[in-house]
Amino acid sequence: MQKALILVVALGTGIGLMWPSAQSPAPVRESAAAGEAKETLLKRRSDGHFYVDAEVNGELVNFVIDTGATDVVLPVGTARRLAIPFSEDEFVVIGRGASGPVRGKVIRLDKVSVDGKEVRNVDAAIAEGLDQPLLGQAYLPRISSVEMSKDQMRLQ
Repeated sequence: MQKALILVVALGTGIGLMWPSAQSPAPVRESAAAGEAKETLLKRRSDGHFYVDAEVNGELVNFVIDTGATDVVLPVGTARRLAIPFSEDEFVVIGRGASGPVRGKVIRLDKVSVDGKEVRNVDAAIAEGLDQPLLGQAYLPRISSVEMSKDQMRLQ
């Protein structure tokens, strides 16, 4: 019950933050050898958020980092692109946003990786009405560190 409440609050926060923006995300990243985990340095965008590309089940997905989200949350279109099996007939209310109930389905992702920082068996959800995937607490505390200072975020 407590996890459901946290998911409701996180989804509401995430959806409220994710109104469409005319900007395309462009994180600043350092280079490293293929397959090697490395530090990822991100700069805050003018919309106030941090964005990062992550590999999800072998496919690249651009996320907004949402430290208030409990899980990783995918829009319906992204879940379809990733070939995650689901039917919208399975959707139930999984949260509440500023505009009311959020419908979706709770799932588990095999693997999420940012610059080699791989996490397996990641709690996630597919949500209707979401424009941008959210990278939340189901991933962030499972890597070595997440640090934020002014307009920079460092993932290790």
